[in-house]
Amino acid sequence: MNNIKVNFSIKDLENLTGIKAHTIRIWEKRYNLLSPDRSDTNIRNYNLSSFQKLLNISFLNNNGLKISKIAQLDEEQIPIRVREIASRAKVEDHAINALKMAMINFDQVLFYNTYNNLLENKTFSEIFYSVFLPLLNEIGLLWQTNTITPAHEHFLSVHIKQKILLNTERLQLLEPKPASKTFVLFLPENEIHDIGLLFVNYQLRSKGYHTIFLGESVPMDSLTDLLEFFDEVTFVSYFTVYPIAQDIPDYLKKFNKLLLEKDNTKLFILGKQLSEVKIDNKFQKITIFNSIENLVKEL
Repeated sequence: MNNIKVNFSIKDLENLTGIKAHTIRIWEKRYNLLSPDRSDTNIRNYNLSSFQKLLNISFLNNNGLKISKIAQLDEEQIPIRVREIASRAKVEDHAINALKMAMINFDQVLFYNTYNNLLENKTFSEIFYSVFLPLLNEIGLLWQTNTITPAHEHFLSVHIKQKILLNTERLQLLEPKPASKTFVLFLPENEIHDIGLLFVNYQLRSKGYHTIFLGESVPMDSLTDLLEFFDEVTFVSYFTVYPIAQDIPDYLKKFNKLLLEKDNTKLFILGKQLSEVKIDNKFQKITIFNSIENLVKEL
């Protein structure tokens, strides 16, 4: 139990559940929904069961139950009502909450059980778009606000990667399209966040395309080797942290000169670092996509 986070500030609860600290205080005072410990200086401190309860309350409230009605439920009735509603309501919200609990507790069994329950009604792609992607966006913010540690983020990322890789491996059994076009997937130097790129690779493979996945922190110069092997190459990359925004124009200029002068070459790029970047009109072979879904639609 030493590795499990068991104490939370009210700000932690706000970040983890999306419920404002002011609202949490009102619910405590008016409905006695939570009973935090208090320090000598009167600072609230919440335990793991309080976090679990607040996640359940948030789920019930988001699915139409008034907070006054939730407050009338006995302690043991709350998770029962959650399970009842989750079976017929928007299951994604319940799954995201369950995966947050799995992350906080480093609970692999809860992660796998939640994922397997989702698989009963959803494809892997649907799970990624509706559950994993929103969750990963939240986790990035939680890490930045020190609500969770890098260990929590890594726990979740590793398990999601395992699912992507497992589903990608299953695609080896599909009959591939003729390999006239090759997609080369890579991350630029110092970039290590590869979940998005792994899922792009899965989507390309699922459509029968030939892909070469090179992974993280690939020097640009080394990509020239691929041009000797394949006639039509589309490079695909994901800029999550690197290159930093002000360096992107120079990166693209160099990439264009080094790798895109040959016929039948392109570069597709995604990532939050590109939100403020505008492509120069002369870079006609470079396309920025604001989502994986939009990139897939382009194919």
